[in-house]
Amino acid sequence: MIDLSDLPPIPQTWLDWPPADADVEEALQETYRNGTWGHYHGPRGQELESCLAEFHQVDHALTCSSGTVAVTIALRGLHLPAESEVLLGAYDFPGNFRAIQEAGLRPVLVDIDPETWCIDLSQIEAACTPRTAAMIVSHLHGGLAPMPQVMDLAARSGLLVVEDACQAPGALIGKHRVASWGDVGVVSFGGSKLLTAGRGGAVLTCRGDVMQRAKIYCERGNHAFPLSELQATVLLPQLKKLAPRDLTRAAAIRGLRDSLADLQGELTPVVCDFEHNLPGFYKHAWLCAGPRGEDLRRHLLAASEVVKLPLGEGFRGFTKRPASQCRKVGPLTHATEAAQRTVVLHHPILLHGNSAIHQLCETIRAVVERTLDAS
Repeated sequence: MIDLSDLPPIPQTWLDWPPADADVEEALQETYRNGTWGHYHGPRGQELESCLAEFHQVDHALTCSSGTVAVTIALRGLHLPAESEVLLGAYDFPGNFRAIQEAGLRPVLVDIDPETWCIDLSQIEAACTPRTAAMIVSHLHGGLAPMPQVMDLAARSGLLVVEDACQAPGALIGKHRVASWGDVGVVSFGGSKLLTAGRGGAVLTCRGDVMQRAKIYCERGNHAFPLSELQATVLLPQLKKLAPRDLTRAAAIRGLRDSLADLQGELTPVVCDFEHNLPGFYKHAWLCAGPRGEDLRRHLLAASEVVKLPLGEGFRGFTKRPASQCRKVGPLTHATEAAQRTVVLHHPILLHGNSAIHQLCETIRAVVERTLDAS
């Protein structure tokens, strides 16, 4: 293992999340004072659903207990035939695979685009069979799936689209928010997310039939997978700040990428179109490339322990799942590589200005250079 003892640790205050926002505290106090904090269907929950629909320019929003549950609700809302196939990137969040199974459907694994970590559209048509009814399209690690092309392809192939924007709330593809392109979209409010309530999620759609079926699925004498009034309370002020904070995060990522551009042979960043889109950076991915890629990944992850470098390993992917659980399309080469060589930057540091980005760059650079010197 390379020596990192001389590197200064990343300050904990740059890593803490959520931030101590005064408006969130005041909102909580107001909800306590007015006594609605324990209501089943309080005014803040209803307001949040209205604000989410308006923010995404969709007709309907339904909050729920998690982003993972939101995917299951979305699939139920599409009313797919029993045991239909649902296409899914072979590198994706584990809950999406399980959500397909929970809905009584069969996952079909498709390779990912190595530039964006999103499902590879060039393989979709060949992956379809008469049983294929839908696909989950996830925006991952700062990469954005090309949703106009996704929807065109889905229309030609007779597929319905669940758009997973849990890692990219507020991101824009052209002038439209992610989670608004698909037949149904989902967002997450998990504890580490850009919009956080500790737990929670939402289903978004312009289709009244999808929302009606979603609500029927959730209704068990009451909403079976609810978001609480307190959770809605803390999300409302955060939603107002999401767009400007997304701009700040994107600017920080651009500076970071520019500073590390000479390392692309070792650290290959996710491709981002900043000219036409506004990516969302809950995470930012690099592929540890080159002959020392696996060593570099191991050293970068070790630096997260030694000097609090805010990097993680991404997902394990689904390429090793048995044939009894899914159908696989092709060798899934890029998904396999992503599972073995991805490192992802966690977002809180991106809101802490130039000094934070400078120290982040210097630490990453030191780890890369020392890994190469050790070869």
